[in-house]
Amino acid sequence: MNPWETFRSVVSFRKFETDPVARRLRTAVTVDDLRRVARRRLPRGVFDYIDGGAEDERSLAKNAAAFAQLEFQPNVLRDVSQIDMSTTLLGKHIAMPLVLAPTGYTRLTHSQGELSVARASARAGIPYSLSTMSTRSIEEVAAVSDGPKWFQVYTWKDRGLVRELVERSAAAGYEALWLTVDTAVLGRRERDTRRGFSIPPQIGPGTLVDGVLHPAWTIDFLTHDPITFANVDHLPQHASGGDMTRGAYVMQNFDQRLSWSDVEWLQSIWHGPLVLKGIQTVDDALRAADLGVHGIGLSNHGGRQLDDAPVPLELVEPVAQALQGRAQIICDGGVRRGSDVVKAIALGATACSIGRPYLYAMAAAGERGVDHLLAFYRDGIGRTMALTGRTSIHEIDRRLVRWR
Repeated sequence: MNPWETFRSVVSFRKFETDPVARRLRTAVTVDDLRRVARRRLPRGVFDYIDGGAEDERSLAKNAAAFAQLEFQPNVLRDVSQIDMSTTLLGKHIAMPLVLAPTGYTRLTHSQGELSVARASARAGIPYSLSTMSTRSIEEVAAVSDGPKWFQVYTWKDRGLVRELVERSAAAGYEALWLTVDTAVLGRRERDTRRGFSIPPQIGPGTLVDGVLHPAWTIDFLTHDPITFANVDHLPQHASGGDMTRGAYVMQNFDQRLSWSDVEWLQSIWHGPLVLKGIQTVDDALRAADLGVHGIGLSNHGGRQLDDAPVPLELVEPVAQALQGRAQIICDGGVRRGSDVVKAIALGATACSIGRPYLYAMAAAGERGVDHLLAFYRDGIGRTMALTGRTSIHEIDRRLVRWR
């Protein structure tokens, strides 16, 4: 017997991949893998800005850990040859119950920023949410994506600016509006404080060394247009700060007097679906529903605002029971697998939203990284449905899961 033939009968050699992006993605089989690649490729201050949370980061950790406290109760011997993971969210058909949440300063991860994310979400058939603090404008994103798009807005002291952004998003075909309600002040993000990271980044010896140690990111950053807060480009420049001074103006404009009357004002100027992002109690969810809000975004801002805030997943069931279908529920925070999406739906959510995962994916491999990530979620949702005996989103109910 030929030993070589015996060896060949049980072993095949993997073809060498010449494309470095494909090589990175081949080994990135989870969100955690993409996070590790992002950490390796990004300057440490940039990575910590994306990855970090408020204070001791307990809420950040608990958001993801909560999903492990739910276990499935699968049904077997069911025909799962055809799986339909599509659903209806805010009156629109989407390919799977997932939304890409708004994130500011996306071009810190890759020069294409929001444009890449919007294109990838359109291909996946799910909504992409553009942040007010985006580095590509409302119109730029609309020009590259014919997929479903939402716009996220803050209620600032300058109501004229808010009205202008809302009108621009309506004119550009954005279908829904997020109102972020948990940022009366910014949380204390101590990783950023420790590293002296700010927007704009402060340049010092450590910054220069970090740039040298991460040449791919540095070259990408230096060979493309300057990063700006694109939606407020038209504001007057003050002193010598340019766009970042405009950004500082916007940051200082957060209105600490924000109240429920402001929600009603926003409804008077926006005539599409409205989602409140940052609801953290049953009482506030009920009050939002009483005002006719279409969506409840259960969120603690990814653990970036108030440490020890409620975990969104743990709010889903009590809020769903209280609302009785009066508004749809989006669970935001710690969603790292397709199985997490299925668990949230079983408790009563309509969909989940993700932010950090697609920033990791962008940092790891640009637009191809986002495609890779969304395929991971799609496959995970479909696989979980098949293994638990569910063939459509409508069959996912409370009987599917139990708390450990």
